[in-house]
Amino acid sequence: MTIASTLRLSLYGAAISATLGLIGCSNPTDTASTNESAAADTDKPAKTLAITQIVEHPSLDEMRRGIIDELADNGYVEGQNLTVNFQSAQGNTATAGQIAKQFAGDNPDAIVAISTPSAQSIVASTKTVPVIYTAISDPVAAKLINENNVPIQSNVTGLSSELPIEPQLDNILKIVPNAKTIGYVYSPGEINSVVVLNQLKKLAPARGLKILDVTANRPTDVAMATRSLAGRVDVIYTSLDNNVVSGFEAMAGAANELDIPVIASDEFSVRRGATAALGVNDYDFGRTTGKMVYRVLNGEAVNTIKPEVMNTLTLYASPKHAAEQGVSLTDDLLKNAINVDEKAQSADK
Repeated sequence: MTIASTLRLSLYGAAISATLGLIGCSNPTDTASTNESAAADTDKPAKTLAITQIVEHPSLDEMRRGIIDELADNGYVEGQNLTVNFQSAQGNTATAGQIAKQFAGDNPDAIVAISTPSAQSIVASTKTVPVIYTAISDPVAAKLINENNVPIQSNVTGLSSELPIEPQLDNILKIVPNAKTIGYVYSPGEINSVVVLNQLKKLAPARGLKILDVTANRPTDVAMATRSLAGRVDVIYTSLDNNVVSGFEAMAGAANELDIPVIASDEFSVRRGATAALGVNDYDFGRTTGKMVYRVLNGEAVNTIKPEVMNTLTLYASPKHAAEQGVSLTDDLLKNAINVDEKAQSADK
C-alpha cells in the first residue's frame, strides 16, 4: 500500500508574500532586509524533513505549524532549502506503521513524530535516521526513554508534556465544586490515555472524587461514549487522546445536551466546545520542538540532545461553552485564564 505524500506550504512565507502584495510599495530598507534574509536562508545546505502524526486535529496541527515556523526563523525555509514530507495516519495505527517504514526507507535528514502512536512506529522502524518525538504525555510508558531520561535508541530524542494530574483535579473542583464523579472518555489503544486514567484513579480519592471511565475506540464512538455518562457523572475530563480530540465537537455537542461540563487539556478543545482546559500552549510546544529539530538539521548528533519536558501550564476558559454545559465560571478563575471567547472576538475584528 502506497501512502500519498503531501507537501505543506509554509504559512510563514505565505504571510510575508500576502503582506507585501497588500502594501503595494515597500520601504527600500525593508526590501533589502527581506532579500538579505532570503540570501541567508539559501546559505544553509538543503535538507529533507519527514513529519508524521497519528491524525490531523487542531492541537497537533498547531504543533506542526510551530515546528515549521521555528525552522524558518532559523534559516531552514520550506520550499527554499527545506523539503518537508508530511503524512498523517488518519487515526490508523497500521497506517502509522506503513508511514514509518516508508520514512525509514526514504532516509531523510530527520523525522519528527507527533503523538505517541506515531513515535512508537517510527522508533520501531529505524535505528539510524534521527527521530525527534513530540506531543508525548509519557515517553517512559511509551518506551521511548527509560526512567533516567535516556532514549532507548541512540537516534532518538524529543519533547514531552508530562502534565501533572493533581492540578487538573484541583482545576476541575474550582469549576465544579460539588463534583463527586468524573467521567473519562478515552481510547484503550493509546498508552498515554491509559497512563492518565491510572493516575486519575490513584489521585482522585484523596479529593473525594471517583473516576468512571468509558472507551471510545474511534472518533465516531465519542458521542455515544459521552452520552453513556448521562446521570452518572458531574463533569467530564479528557486528556489529549487523539480519538477523542478528533471527534471533540461530537463530545461537546453531547455534553451540551446533557448539561455536563467538559474539562480538557488543550486550548483548541476549549475553542471547539469545552468549558476549560489546563495545558501547554500547542504552538509554543511546536516552537520548542522546532529548536531541537534545528539542532539536528544544523549538524548536531541527535544522541547529544537530551530529551526535554515542557510542562508550563496555561488555563484556557470559555464562559460561552460553560453556560451551554450548565456551569458558570467565577471572576477569580477567569482573571487567571485566557478567555478564548474574547480571543475569538478579537480575531474576527
